[in-house]
Amino acid sequence: MFKAGLAYETNKPINWCPSCLTGLANEEVVDGKCERCGTPVEQKQIKQWVLKITDYAQKLLDGLDKLDWPEKVKLMQRNWIGRSEGAEINFITNDADGNQLDLKVYTTRPDTIYGATYMVMAPDHPLVQMIVPSDRKEAVKTYVDKVSHMSAVDRIADKEKTGVFAGAYAINPASGRKIPIYLSSYVLKDYGTGIIMAVPAHDQRDFEFAKTFDLPITQVIDSAAAQKDDQGKLTQAFEADGLLINSNHFNGLDAKKEGIKAITDFLAGKGIAQKKVNFKLRDWIFSRQRYWGEPIPLIHCKVCGTVPVPEKDLPVVLPDVKNYRPTGTGESPLANIKEWVNVECPQCGGPAKRETNTMPQWAGSCWYFLRYPHPYLHDKPFDKKDMDYWMPVDLYVGGIEHAILHLLYARFYTQVLYDLGYLPFSEPFAHLFNQGMVLKLSEASGHVEKMSKSKGNVVNPDEMVDKYGTDVLRMYILFMGPPELDVEWQDAGLEGIKRFANRFWAYMTSPDLLTDKESIKVTKRIHRFLKEYQERLAHFKPNTAIASFMELLNDLTGMNAKLSKDSVEKILVSFSVLAPFMATELLDQLLGKDLQACIWPTFDEALTVQDEITIAIQINGKLRGDITVPSSMPKDDIEKLAKEKMAQRLEDKEIVKTIYVPGRLVNFVIK
Repeated sequence: MFKAGLAYETNKPINWCPSCLTGLANEEVVDGKCERCGTPVEQKQIKQWVLKITDYAQKLLDGLDKLDWPEKVKLMQRNWIGRSEGAEINFITNDADGNQLDLKVYTTRPDTIYGATYMVMAPDHPLVQMIVPSDRKEAVKTYVDKVSHMSAVDRIADKEKTGVFAGAYAINPASGRKIPIYLSSYVLKDYGTGIIMAVPAHDQRDFEFAKTFDLPITQVIDSAAAQKDDQGKLTQAFEADGLLINSNHFNGLDAKKEGIKAITDFLAGKGIAQKKVNFKLRDWIFSRQRYWGEPIPLIHCKVCGTVPVPEKDLPVVLPDVKNYRPTGTGESPLANIKEWVNVECPQCGGPAKRETNTMPQWAGSCWYFLRYPHPYLHDKPFDKKDMDYWMPVDLYVGGIEHAILHLLYARFYTQVLYDLGYLPFSEPFAHLFNQGMVLKLSEASGHVEKMSKSKGNVVNPDEMVDKYGTDVLRMYILFMGPPELDVEWQDAGLEGIKRFANRFWAYMTSPDLLTDKESIKVTKRIHRFLKEYQERLAHFKPNTAIASFMELLNDLTGMNAKLSKDSVEKILVSFSVLAPFMATELLDQLLGKDLQACIWPTFDEALTVQDEITIAIQINGKLRGDITVPSSMPKDDIEKLAKEKMAQRLEDKEIVKTIYVPGRLVNFVIK
């Protein structure tokens, strides 16, 4: 990242826990409090390393089009990257000393500028202190201190519209009107320019803020769909399309189709605005003030500046320490270990210090998969020959909760390494499969919820293994339902799988199972099973794959089938995917073979064709019997045969309609 020029050090506000004395990621802040200790979180400015993932915003967006991923995951990433096209507009104000100051606003709806009746700045915006007059400083400071305890996530999600008047005004460049400037938590410094033009008539958030602070609401888009009171005033923000009103000579234009371009061009012609593409994606804060985590391999020298640790000295190893507590100054605990921190500068040989921040927990998960082809490689992280042969990953199975963090960061890392020439591919995971979550009744709440230790609804796998065995537990997890859906854990379901496993074991160990002359009927049934089983596994349907095993066992025991050694091996190697311990034991007992010496079974397509099929017979939708017929028998002959079998039930009855479902059933509708 440093070689690509994508890393920089800067002062950034972070979520700070004053009790844990450490920075927190957004996901570690719940309701404005530290997830670990419950202490209210503050915003604190700390010098730290940041990766410019924003430089790859468009590439990350474009790359989604060639991925075989669930559409919902791609949509989540698109929304997180948040590309939008709009205009950057300049509003003019004065600082506290009366000097002119530009306030730049990014908006996707420049057509609504005549309805901008006030402005809102992020409370921590650097220009705030320049525009606040002395008589408003105390009120502004109180509000800014309050917001500093809120995380960015909580500020966005906060439904309460709070704010404070900054004591300053700006000029709406379209209408020429003087409009007040407010500060509010719902505007973030790092999104857009950190300043918005508020159009309360056409943004519900702004509408509620205007109502709270008794600010003017000027409607500039109208249609019959706008909801108004008896006086013709909006009862809520009108956010749909319509015609421009109260917008000078632009009145009557379709707001979105014509107004956006016309007003943008008008403002651009006056030097007030310019077209701009914006992204919601923010640069990735890559520092953590903790002991654990990968050390950032940089050295700070007063003469040479920040220099990388030489490759011969990599990897940088964390020292053994007794005190893991943070320093409380915003530095990592590593800053207290002088013998580790103090080093020679690799360039000039003078005194220098190691970087004491460590990488976040996401750093390693961005590229760990590149080690899999050759985990014992010592002189480099991965080899290009291995990358050419094994990568990218064909199939990635993971939870949807990683959609906009791990999976996005891994894509970013891969694209950077590709651009630097280290990888022959630009996307890490060709196909993504999202598995569902396991739910269970929570004793604390009485509701079915995601399994969690805090909810007291977890299952101890050791207890399950002791009672049922590893294979039964494994098969039950696979059998619970379609893997892409959430499923509820039911202990009783283990009993059913245990009965199946016992029946399978009993059949496979029956003393007269093996034969040198397996019947063609049995051979065909096994080949049909192999095709069905492997297709279901290939389509990520392990639950129905187990069902096909159950159906096979029912048919084989029903036929009292004798099996050849070849068929036994095919069945047991297939079974090893579901129950490796049972399959391995049976292979050893019956054939004297190790599982690792076997090959994955294949099937003969010609043997999978059914000569006979079983047709269910229904009368008025109720099952009354079945017939076994040649698979090539015509429909009329099947209906005739079914009618003959049901002759007694159909005697003296009028058949109103005969319904035939090919290969499955005949239903006689009678009066």
